[in-house]
Order: sequence, then structure tokens, then C-alpha cells
Amino acid sequence: MIKIILNIKGMACPMCEAHINDTVRRQFAVDKVTSSHKEGQTVILTKQDIDDGALTRAVAETGYELQGIAREPYEKKGFFARFKKG
Repeated sequence: MIKIILNIKGMACPMCEAHINDTVRRQFAVDKVTSSHKEGQTVILTKQDIDDGALTRAVAETGYELQGIAREPYEKKGFFARFKKG
């Protein structure tokens, strides 16, 4: 899985977070998306990478400004993860 972190300028309230989350869910195949207007970030968990241009357009459609994109591998950390052999 991939964790994509979007730095977004312009979110001011929980409704802004919901607007971004709904747009991401509608336009891309994601496993999870969460936003924080306080941190100015949206975090997407997905099995397939998403094109930077497509993310920029999606955020712009909502009226916010995408200021940066970061990616990192993501491994689910649950209770049983510590028993996983690897």
C-alpha cells in the first residue's frame, strides 16, 4: 500500500475536510482518506499510485490549493502485526 500525503492550503473547517475527502473518494480508488484542516493535510491510503496531475486537478476543483505531495510505503499496523513473520 502507498500513503500519499497532500499539503492543502485553504481548508478552514470540518466541512472543508469532508469536501476534499468526498472528491478524492469519488475520483480515485482509495482504501482510506482523511483530512485535517488544522494540519492542512489530506492522507490517502491506496493500493495503486495516483498521478500528481490528477491529484492537483481534483484539489483545484474543490477550490483549494495543493502545495505539496509526499509518498511513503504504508504497512497496516494492527495488534497482530507484531507476530507477523518476515
